[in-house]
Amino acid sequence: MTKHRPGEWPVASPADLSTGDSTPMEKQGAQHLALTRAQARWELTLGSIRADLEEQPSEVCLRAAARRWQDAITAMADETTAALKKAG
Repeated sequence: MTKHRPGEWPVASPADLSTGDSTPMEKQGAQHLALTRAQARWELTLGSIRADLEEQPSEVCLRAAARRWQDAITAMADETTAALKKAG
């Protein structure tokens, strides 16, 4: 059998992914991934809102767009709160 470098195929002893046990390093990696996803979602969302606001032709239109965003976010928060209360 020839020696393979790390990461090459075929792997002599593949990792068993069927168990739910994670090493501390895997748990830390999962936490980092979750934080990265949350930060990316935040940046993408704010970037979209900023792009919409920057497209407004006047200050009056910009303020109206900002109010629409605020109202939409508040409505989503109210819906989510109601769903949480309903779920118990």
